[in-house]
Amino acid sequence: MLKTKLLKKAGSMLLTERDEKVRDRESALDERVPPLKLSGMSVQELQDLCKDLHRKCDTVDEARYDIEVKVVKNEKEIENLVKKIEELKGTSMNRTKLKRVKKSTDAMLGALTESKLTKSDFKANLKTVKKEEEKKEEVTDWRKNVEAMSGMEGRKKLFDAGQ
Repeated sequence: MLKTKLLKKAGSMLLTERDEKVRDRESALDERVPPLKLSGMSVQELQDLCKDLHRKCDTVDEARYDIEVKVVKNEKEIENLVKKIEELKGTSMNRTKLKRVKKSTDAMLGALTESKLTKSDFKANLKTVKKEEEKKEEVTDWRKNVEAMSGMEGRKKLFDAGQ
């Protein structure tokens, strides 16, 4: 029942809108184009009037043609841009590899609470983890190593290396 009332109201509004458009069009034409009085004109005046109307029609046709050329050109440009956008969408699917980051829980919570209050750059807060290069043990003469580590100096070297 509600739907039928809405449809009836919309139909009546549509009819009133059509009538208003027709009235607006007629009033605009009356303002712009005065009514023709052909009864008191001679043949020469009628011919001049027709020539004048033909000239005006030609200028309007030229303007319409120019506008049509511009529209066709813009439509082609839009099609090319749409194609480029589709190509870019296809290539944007290649995502970069994510970097490993190391961050403490306190720093993460701090970044989250800070982002609620102010817009912060998370990248500035992250520390990238560099792959630690494996320490290569040099193959040396064990006798030299034992002699170097003997005594108090060797113990000091071991203590310094541990820190």
